[in-house]
Amino acid sequence: MTRLLLVGPPGAGKGTQATALGDKLGIPHISTGDLFRKHIADETELGQQVKHILDSGKLVPDEITNQMLIERLRQADTKNGFLLDGFPRNIGQAEVLAKELADSDQKLDAVVQLEVEEDVVVGRLLARGRSDDNEDVIRHRQHVYQSETAPLLDYYRDRLVTVDGVGEVDEVTDRVLAALRDRT
Repeated sequence: MTRLLLVGPPGAGKGTQATALGDKLGIPHISTGDLFRKHIADETELGQQVKHILDSGKLVPDEITNQMLIERLRQADTKNGFLLDGFPRNIGQAEVLAKELADSDQKLDAVVQLEVEEDVVVGRLLARGRSDDNEDVIRHRQHVYQSETAPLLDYYRDRLVTVDGVGEVDEVTDRVLAALRDRT
C-alpha cells in the first residue's frame, strides 16, 4: 500500500507529477483542484462559491475542502493507496487527515516536497492562461503557501522527501520514485 502526499507551491507541478506517479504506482490521484474544478464546471452552488473564492486569490475554506476530501478517501479505489495533491494545505487539515486515516488504521507513508523557485512557478502559471491566473493573484498564492502550507514540512518531517521539481516531467517522476525507494 502506498499513501502519499505531494506538497509544493502552486505551479510546482504537483498535478502533473501526481498523475504520472499515480499511473506508475497504480493508485488514484486525488486533487482538491480537480474536485473544485468539477464543481465549478458542473455549476453547482458549491462550485460557484469556490470560483468566486479562487478568482479573488483566496483559498477555499477548510470545512468545504475537508468534507470533499474525506468523502473521496472513503471511496473503494483508495483502499490500496492514494496520492494527495493540494491537501492538506495547513496543520488543521493535516490533523483532520491524520484522524480520518487513524480511524481506518492507515497513515501517510511519505510526503514528497517538490522544490521550485517562485519566479519559475509564476512563469509556469502565467503560461497556462487560466482566468484566475494573473501575476498579482499568483504571487499572493505563493505568499499564502509560504505562510499556511510550508509549516506542513515540519509537521511531516519524519516522512518528508524533498525532490527538485524543475525538469522534464519524466525526469522529475524518476527523481520522486528514486527518492521514495531510497527512503524505504
